[in-house]
Parts: sequence; structure tokens; C-alpha cells
Amino acid sequence: MVAVTILLSDPQVGAVPVVDSGEPLVALDASFGPRRALVRTSLAARLAIARDLLPEGIGLRVVEGHRPVAVQRAIIARYADQLQAAYPGLPAADLERLTSRFVAPVEVAPHVAGAAVDLTLVDNAGGELDLGTPIDATPEESGGACYFAAPGLSPAARAHRDLLARVLSAAGLVNYPTEWWHWSYGDSYWAVTTGAPAAIYGPVELPGSQQ
Repeated sequence: MVAVTILLSDPQVGAVPVVDSGEPLVALDASFGPRRALVRTSLAARLAIARDLLPEGIGLRVVEGHRPVAVQRAIIARYADQLQAAYPGLPAADLERLTSRFVAPVEVAPHVAGAAVDLTLVDNAGGELDLGTPIDATPEESGGACYFAAPGLSPAARAHRDLLARVLSAAGLVNYPTEWWHWSYGDSYWAVTTGAPAAIYGPVELPGSQQ
């Protein structure tokens, strides 16, 4: 049986109640790369667990964590414009579905909740390992190779994706299957995937952020 990919626009994701734990955002330490991304406290701890499970000489580089609502809205609008240009006359419902393959609706966006990271694997010198596509390669740009389980990857890329999944899953994170680099904990998508009764993180803004 072929597994059905649940998209972030799926009603079951939006229906998940949010009981926010109130955990603050914290900056990841330099071992996760120079970005020092902001994430919720428990997510930071779980990323440290995943990092310590990696073989010697391989590390995690986090390129994005928390994302303000305004930034999320801008990304949604930009990608939707690209899709409309590629598929003229696309019905609104189909546009929303296609957009949510790659960018989450604000209401359930894991990055907006400080619950998600975009990350990759690096070697001791800081060089990124081969995972098949660059981070943020769209389905259109990558020919679908951005999907975690995409066929046709090189043996090295497949092995690196499997390693990434092994350590992050062991630490309690879940993957959004259309983006090999996107992993989350505590958000609505995580709740649907794991069967948790509620999300523990909802949208959070830094002081002075623009909605």
C-alpha cells in the first residue's frame, strides 16, 4: 500500500488543539552552526541528543529555526505566485494544497511556533554532506528530489538522509516528508504524526516583531 502524505493544509492538522507549554525561545549554540537559530527549549535539548548520536566527524548544521509570522506570510505569497505563473488558472483550493507541500499555512506553521528547524549534515571542516538537493529546493526546482523518500538519489545521499532520520527520530522529531531538511517537535504536525492529543507549541513572536 502506498503511504499517503499528509500536508500541512490538511484539516486534521488544523483541528489539533494547541496547549502551549510557554517554553521560551533559546538560541542554539555554535555547535549547530553560525546561524544560532532560535527554537523552543525542549527542541534545543532534543537536537543536542540527536547531534550526540551522530558518528564521530559528522555534525548538524541548523540554517533556520523560529520564523516571524510576517516572514512566513511573505514566503507563502512568493511561492504561491510562482505556482500561479507555472499553472495559470489553477483553482484556489489546488493552489493552497500545492503551496502547502512546501510552505506551511501560518496557523499551523511549525517555524512560526519555534518548533521546527531546517538542517543538514556537515563534516569536521564544516562542509555540507550530499543529501541530494540543496536545502529549500522546491519540488519544481528539484524534480521532486526534495521529498525525503524520493527515488533516484545517489547511494551517498540516501545514506545521509537515512542517518539524519535515524538520529532525529530517536530524539523525538518528525519530518515533513516533502522536505528532507525540515524536522519538528511539539507542533500540530508533530501531534498528528505521533498521535499526541495536542500540540505543545503554538505561534510565538519576539518582542517588537511585526505580525
